[in-house]
Amino acid sequence: MDRDQVVALIPRLRRYARALVGDPGAADDLVQDTLERALGKFHLWKPGTDLRAWLFAIMHNVHVNQVRRRREVAALDQEAEELPVRAAQEGALAARDLQRGLERLPVEQRQVLLLVVLEDMSYQEVAAALEVPIGTVMSRLSRARDKLRVAMEGSSPSTRLQVVK
Repeated sequence: MDRDQVVALIPRLRRYARALVGDPGAADDLVQDTLERALGKFHLWKPGTDLRAWLFAIMHNVHVNQVRRRREVAALDQEAEELPVRAAQEGALAARDLQRGLERLPVEQRQVLLLVVLEDMSYQEVAAALEVPIGTVMSRLSRARDKLRVAMEGSSPSTRLQVVK
């Protein structure tokens, strides 16, 4: 594993982690844990394979383990108190609504959505990183988009069937 290749991927890892967990401090911890795990397991990486997908797969596994640990410790309901906001802050409100919508998505759907939209990964790359079939990636992405649309617009989820050729 080339150190420069890994260093070049850190900004992408940080961006994905921040979008995934929502908290910059927790995201930096997730990136650090991912890199630590990658360094400890570098002998498992196969030269010639996609290093980015390998690192994202490690991040996915680290994140899933952290979520499981948190659920085992306690399920505390933390609701943020609504603050009054001026109407001129529509952009900030939309960003806040988007963040809340992302946080409400199931982890599996949020991961797929962020990898496809934020990291511009192909369905095949996402499937490899998350170790799921490509059809699962597609269905999770579709469900995530529908739920996010409902959260952002207040519209009902799409119930129409599409013909795929």
